[in-house]
Amino acid sequence: MAALLEVENLQGWYGESHVLHGVNFQVNEGEVVTILGRNGAGRTSTMRAIMGLIGTRTGSIRIRGTETIGLATHRIAGLGLGYCPEERGIFSSLSTEENLLLPPTLAPGGMSLEEIYDMFPNLKERASSQGTRLSGGEQQMLAVARILRTGAKLLLLDEISEGLAPVIVQKLAAMVQALRQRGYTIVIVEQNFTFAAPLADRFLVMEHGEVIQEFTQAELPSRMARLHEYLGV
Repeated sequence: MAALLEVENLQGWYGESHVLHGVNFQVNEGEVVTILGRNGAGRTSTMRAIMGLIGTRTGSIRIRGTETIGLATHRIAGLGLGYCPEERGIFSSLSTEENLLLPPTLAPGGMSLEEIYDMFPNLKERASSQGTRLSGGEQQMLAVARILRTGAKLLLLDEISEGLAPVIVQKLAAMVQALRQRGYTIVIVEQNFTFAAPLADRFLVMEHGEVIQEFTQAELPSRMARLHEYLGV
């Protein structure tokens, strides 16, 4: 498989706070990769750095071979990246459908409203509801669905299962599996190991701002003891 995302010696700072200390990994086309680690390990900062949303970053981040370390965030998004942050970023004064229609088209092949509503029937039922009236699970579905409209093919999903009821988490897992079948490449930051474990082709474990372990789905059973140590799973 060809590498879609290549991260080499990524260093990152918020002001004077050095949070990323030489992050190295790659994600291949069509893969689902989960980044694991305790709070403060640098997982979200890595996602933000890939999107150019961190204060200062050095090293190399290549998307399909294009170096992005010096690009503005909108230029990075234009290469086909979609970022779903932990805080979701729903526009509360807009309806569900207005939120879906708002993002610009980044590339051809974005999902139509009909496709979105097929994947997320809850959103179809709440199409005219304001963002503030949606449940937490519906807001999370909307946050993910919104980036699917843009044509982005590399999705960065940050803690999408956090604080949600098990039935909603199951729906989000089914969504990730459906997107993989459609050929999307997905990087997931997750604290919920039960949610993340069945979904990923590969796992990265971060600690103190760097990747300290990498293993495949097939290797997961033999790594569980070490994961207990690192994550308290």
